[in-house]
Amino acid sequence: MEPSANDQNDLVDWRRAAAIAGRLAMPGPTAERGQLESLVDELRDAAGRAAVHVAEIAQLEAADGTDPKDVSNVLVVDRARWAQANAQMFGVMTGDVEVPSGRGARAAGAAQVGGVLALLSTKVLGQFDPFTPQGRHVGRLLLVAPNVLHHERKLKVDASDFRLWVALHEQTHAMQFAAAPWLAEHVRSRAAELLNDLTGEGARPDLVGSVTRALGDDGGGILDALSPRQRTVFEEVGAVMSLLEGHADVTMDEVGPSVVPTVRRIRTAFDARRDQASKGKGLDQVLRRVLGLDAKLAQYRDGAKFVREVRRSVGTTGFNAVFASAQNLPLPPEIADPRAWVRRVHG
Repeated sequence: MEPSANDQNDLVDWRRAAAIAGRLAMPGPTAERGQLESLVDELRDAAGRAAVHVAEIAQLEAADGTDPKDVSNVLVVDRARWAQANAQMFGVMTGDVEVPSGRGARAAGAAQVGGVLALLSTKVLGQFDPFTPQGRHVGRLLLVAPNVLHHERKLKVDASDFRLWVALHEQTHAMQFAAAPWLAEHVRSRAAELLNDLTGEGARPDLVGSVTRALGDDGGGILDALSPRQRTVFEEVGAVMSLLEGHADVTMDEVGPSVVPTVRRIRTAFDARRDQASKGKGLDQVLRRVLGLDAKLAQYRDGAKFVREVRRSVGTTGFNAVFASAQNLPLPPEIADPRAWVRRVHG
């Protein structure tokens, strides 16, 4: 699971970024060998079962007729391998982004990206990557075993239920991209457009100033470095991510106790811990602001509210119109005003 060979035209030295992330990533909690093997086996099994439940609950099917179980290439990974996989994914996503001049810029970028990925590797439970080619699969589903183990211990929840619950979220993402084969390129191209603006000729984002503001009480963060045009693209991508994350959160809870008996207990405990983390102080607060983790939390909540309100208005089939074309994706203001999306798309 290594990044592709170095290309001097890459935005960042992705191989170096992966190596740095792998060295810096903390290994996470430990357990006896038998327990770890059982964890890996159960996560793989949970991913397969989750795919079937998601297809039924979300009423989605792959555009090419692929069986839900075969949409994802399921990989159970440690933190270092998750970070390396993401370096590879970012390399694919940024393949046509304008490259800053000089080898020093690529090397500096590798150090920055590697450090960020190492930090994030401790927080991610799972991820669906629709961008890195996976042969007959729509994408690869990464389940981060040490983080799942850490959270189920901290939350004191049923381990088997929690593992299936996590897999349900990621398999929802898999079915989203399988149902809308245009979606991955749409997200990739919009993200590349933003990156081109930030790294192209004459681009001078005030990243140092952003970090300084994040240290203060107002905590402006990276968003303060964006021009009005860049912020527009950022918000459009953010609206799509709110949709996808909110939809996955709603789906993973809608399975109900017949599939995940302790689903309500897990959701309550998970949200309480997530809220607590968002109120962290000191270095944790700075990292959350600079890396946009607080914005990520808002995406889940705003997106879930959008999904629920649209479904109440036009049902699951009506909601699934979002996957018909890029024109049907919610605009940034519509995430906060679902009725506006319903009027625009359904009349």
